[in-house]
Amino acid sequence: MFQKILIANRGEIALRIQRACRELGIGTVAVHSTADAEAMHVRLADESVCIGPPAAKDSYLNIPAILSAAAITGADAIHPGYGFLSENAGFAEMVEAHGLTFIGPSAAHIRMMGDKIAAKSAMASLGVPLVPGSDGAVPDLETARAVADKIMYPVLIKAAAGGGGRGMKVARAPSELEDAFRVARTEARTAFGNDAVYIEKYLDRPRHIELQVFADSFGNVVHFGERDCSLQRRHQKLLEEAGSPAISPAQRDELGTTATEALAKLGYRNAGTLEFLYQDGQFAFIEMNTRLQVEHPVTEMVCNVDLVREQIRVAAGAALGYGQQDITFHGHAIECRITAEDPTTFMPTPGRVTAFHAPGGLGVRVDSALYAGYFVPPFYDSMVAKLIVHAPTRTDAINRLRRALDEFAVLGIQTTIPLHRRIVDDRSFQEGDYTIHWLERFVAG
Repeated sequence: MFQKILIANRGEIALRIQRACRELGIGTVAVHSTADAEAMHVRLADESVCIGPPAAKDSYLNIPAILSAAAITGADAIHPGYGFLSENAGFAEMVEAHGLTFIGPSAAHIRMMGDKIAAKSAMASLGVPLVPGSDGAVPDLETARAVADKIMYPVLIKAAAGGGGRGMKVARAPSELEDAFRVARTEARTAFGNDAVYIEKYLDRPRHIELQVFADSFGNVVHFGERDCSLQRRHQKLLEEAGSPAISPAQRDELGTTATEALAKLGYRNAGTLEFLYQDGQFAFIEMNTRLQVEHPVTEMVCNVDLVREQIRVAAGAALGYGQQDITFHGHAIECRITAEDPTTFMPTPGRVTAFHAPGGLGVRVDSALYAGYFVPPFYDSMVAKLIVHAPTRTDAINRLRRALDEFAVLGIQTTIPLHRRIVDDRSFQEGDYTIHWLERFVAG
């Protein structure tokens, strides 16, 4: 087992990893920018190193500074969390080249799945169903027109190296294709330094279903069930559930078998999440995230497993020690992502937190690095807390979530807590009747 782990991240996920390390008896090193000198993840770490000024490119994305911090503190492994460098294959390679362990998948698999075209090709070859679309990158407008005519409008143009909704445009008719194709390529080039795009059929009412998978270095692969992540605004998730109110246990088992068999053939290792669109009883693979997900707590709650602990164990060379038959699902869990944003306009609201009170009670979990007096900086992602509830049934979980949201108090800045209260009180949400397009209309209304 590792003696000391450097956590190459900040905020609530850095705290989450610290807690797992503490329970395993592993020392922790926090890295931080000058803007985060008083952050909770810095205060609670065994050691801390300042790695640069506020801008992420000069600190949390500064690979030489992070590797230097690992060297001077004697860390023997690096956990990247999510975001920042977590899916940077070059970083994973450099970590290993410096004699450290990267707590995550291999650089080869990170690179493969980071290229959406390569990921889809790999999954198709392993029998995983895909959304109809182009066979690879679409090099020009003429090819784009031919693909769109074949799969029929509306179509979705997507950046091959993309994520977070950037480099993604919809063309609902032939007259819209040229502009959508041009804008998608421009956005992809600006955001990712790669203007390659591909085309998929645009589904009008899908759900976003993802499957949590885990693999060790000995060929053992299991899944921990599905999460429904359909409540999104501009391709950013706001609320997630485990399990999905639209998926039956039989469908879960079928999807899980397909996914785990594919990853076993691929030789995958550590945590991963396969993302699918689900419509009319059919699943279609869209991408794979080779890291821990923001929404991993809902899976932990229904499966009673510490996914971060498992990441560390597997990276240290341990076998899973259990099979699919040993994994059971209990009750229902829901997570709300609380962001420092105006709940109506979604404009960021950095500032000083004057008071903070987290809800509690049976089946309530809050992952947050906030505290009274903390200044939420304007330089990073606006998520400041995750509220997770667990209960025997989905109805019970919704009632518990409503109660917990009413208890949650963050003063001094605006947050999206009022929006989450509105969602929970909406009948469509309560009945589980929503798709990935539902929240956009809900917010606009």
